[in-house]
This record gives sequence, structure tokens and C-alpha cells, in this order.
Amino acid sequence: MTQSYDVLLDTSELRCPMPLLKTKQSLSSMQPGQVLKVISTDSGSWRDISAFVDLSSHSMIEKCQDESLYIYFIEKGV
Repeated sequence: MTQSYDVLLDTSELRCPMPLLKTKQSLSSMQPGQVLKVISTDSGSWRDISAFVDLSSHSMIEKCQDESLYIYFIEKGV
């Protein structure tokens, strides 16, 4: 099953803390209920983005690792 999304954010080749900062920036410009797909090659994003979502009103719909890619589907909260 392929998760649908409204906005794609490709942070490949960006290093910590840029994937997290770009994720926050993208979510701030989205409407509640929209889904952001984030692609990262930074292994630190696995911890950072998950921790951020846990402490926010947003929801992690899905996250997966495919070799050196880290992929997140985040639903914008209110």
C-alpha cells in the first residue's frame, strides 16, 4: 500500500539539523489534516523527527527506512 501525501519534502544530502528544521518549516505552511512526506539521508533524522512529532500536535502516520533513505509521513495537527 502506498501512502498518499499532499506535500513532498526531499532533504536528501542535508545533515542535522536541516532535515528537522525544513520539516518544521514545511508543516507550518500546511493546513491541518494535510500529509507531509519527508525523505532524508541523515540517520539522525530518525530520532529527531520522531521526537519532534511526539512532542507536537502532529501525527506520524508511517515511517520506514529503505537502505540509506529515511521516509516519514506526517499528518499536520491543529
